[in-house]
Amino acid sequence: MNFPERFSNLPEYAFPRLRALLDVHAPGGEIMHMTIGEPKHDFPPWVTEIISRNAHLFQGYPPNDGSPELRGAMTDWIARRYGVRMDPETQVMALNGTREGLYNAAMALCPEGKNGKTPIVLTPNPFYQVYMVAALSVGAEPRFVPATAETGHLPDFAGLPTDVLDRTAIAYICSPANPQGAVASHAYWSDLIALAEKHDFRIFADECYSEIYRDTPPVGALTVAQEMGADPERVTLFNSLSKRSNLAGLRSGLVAGGPETLQRIRQLRAYSGAPLPGPLQAAAAQVWADEAHVAENRALYQEKYAIADAALGDLQGYMPPEAGFFLWLPVEDGERAALKLWTETGVRVLPGAYLSQGEPGRNPGETYIRVAMVAPKTELQRGLERLRDCLYG
Repeated sequence: MNFPERFSNLPEYAFPRLRALLDVHAPGGEIMHMTIGEPKHDFPPWVTEIISRNAHLFQGYPPNDGSPELRGAMTDWIARRYGVRMDPETQVMALNGTREGLYNAAMALCPEGKNGKTPIVLTPNPFYQVYMVAALSVGAEPRFVPATAETGHLPDFAGLPTDVLDRTAIAYICSPANPQGAVASHAYWSDLIALAEKHDFRIFADECYSEIYRDTPPVGALTVAQEMGADPERVTLFNSLSKRSNLAGLRSGLVAGGPETLQRIRQLRAYSGAPLPGPLQAAAAQVWADEAHVAENRALYQEKYAIADAALGDLQGYMPPEAGFFLWLPVEDGERAALKLWTETGVRVLPGAYLSQGEPGRNPGETYIRVAMVAPKTELQRGLERLRDCLYG
């Protein structure tokens, strides 16, 4: 039996890899999970009531693109948040979580070649793993662009050679960044969009952490593209309710962009996508329309930023995250640090190398650990104090 080779060199996914590292050892104390970015704050209580009232919709097939009410709520949110008016009929579509959309958008939009050569898909390094797999799935060459302290923890796409940029078809960018919490400024977006216009590539803006921040709402790619008068097909936005509303299990994501972009994504998804069930679409429409619960959620994370700053702020190399809910902490070796922390304290964190590509000594994540600040505040404080005393004491 023959099997394809295109995915044969994939590293094991981060969390099975972490279990293989840690679970053969006993924990050194009360187990605290600080690895996965799964929100633990309460979601709005009325969500389940809406699902219950609309339970009859489970009987029928749900609209693949999202109900008119859901698409309208999404475009209304984009207008409120980014100041950009989009047509709910032609410029937005519901997703079953943004990971699906980030993958399928490459399938729908990446050309077979660029200037007579194999296309390149740019991705930050570290990165969300679906970016790489999407590139491999369409026969493109993934190019990992370091996002390090020297580059402000965002990728320096403009520093790439001209021949690479001329072959680039898509650039993935996450802002606020997972895992570093860095935020793309107005100037960063402006420069990137100008670069994309010059070299004719698409920008896939993954902004799923946009509603969790310290003080100032992160500027969005669509906002800057509109101000610049860029090609309306240039930027494609991805966002979701997972982090904004603590509803990772609802699987309500969105993709928004130019009409032709959405037409091509919609056409492919009609064949391959898994639509959100009708009762969940009804609930999602109301959640996208409500901002009160989002402000409450953000306030809780702002308290957690203060807890992290108090516990770790004196450490050399500590970088207070601008946004999101991860800490990206410097260590000598991420795997050794994660194993030491587990066996001596019971705290689980993720080695940064599991989110990055590169050989030892050239992997930009290997001297970091990622810590998710999703636990209740008292548990978070205990965990960070254990971490500090164990790794930095």
